[in-house]
Amino acid sequence: MSRGIRHLAPTLGLVPFLGYLTIFLLIPTIAVLVGAFSDNGSPSLTNIRALGGSDVLRTLWRSILLSGSTAVIGAVFGALLAYAVVTGAPDGTLRRMVTSASGVLAQFGGVTLAFAFIATIGFSGAITNIVRDTFGFDLFGNGWLFGLPGLILVYTYFQIPLMLIVFLPTLDGMRVQWREAAESLGATTWQFWRYVAGPLLFPAFLGSMLLLFANAFAAYATAAALVSQGSPILPLFIRSALTSEILLGRENLAYALALDMIVVVAVVMTAYALLLRRTARWLQ
Repeated sequence: MSRGIRHLAPTLGLVPFLGYLTIFLLIPTIAVLVGAFSDNGSPSLTNIRALGGSDVLRTLWRSILLSGSTAVIGAVFGALLAYAVVTGAPDGTLRRMVTSASGVLAQFGGVTLAFAFIATIGFSGAITNIVRDTFGFDLFGNGWLFGLPGLILVYTYFQIPLMLIVFLPTLDGMRVQWREAAESLGATTWQFWRYVAGPLLFPAFLGSMLLLFANAFAAYATAAALVSQGSPILPLFIRSALTSEILLGRENLAYALALDMIVVVAVVMTAYALLLRRTARWLQ
């Protein structure tokens, strides 16, 4: 009996985690699935068919454009920053400062981040006033900050530090001996990155970019605080379907939109897991 308990002890440690997943992931997913395929309490495909509407497809495209562009920008600049950090001392002050700051900035979002950008480059923002008074140029323009271009800029703010955190362990896994071996065989720096480091790092880089895509695709609080009118992306479209005082009875459409987002994020995260498994082969 005691031996059986000892074998079950590691499994029992997963019970709180499984309970957390059940309450905050499994049950909400089931509720979304049921709500998407029902209307007025009866099974229906009305909400699923509504996903093919022009307004929904337009909003989905904007969400993909926002997530994809910020993922690419964040991945490129975050990877370059991570490489700059790796080239320094492993226990140096600069590395500790950059990684600590990235950990904070990657989680800096919501109303606070939106207010920071409004106070900086909004209509009466500090930098907007300086540029307007000094150069006579209106940085705020026609209110681009509160549209899709503004969301791309704001989302990039936390995508770059997130990329550094995610991609840094992969760069740390690169062996110095690999470069020395390549150089001993006469390879140039370009050839080393083209034929050795590039193929090894590309799956991890692509996987990190997919993680950034999922992070931006599901983000809500920052966009909700920045965009008060209109629904340029899916999370705000869901909010409009739930809270609109003009078009009533669209709660089930919100479930269908949420299901649409779940499918997209599930596909992206599955691809991320496969790429991460491939990267783990040489990291080990």
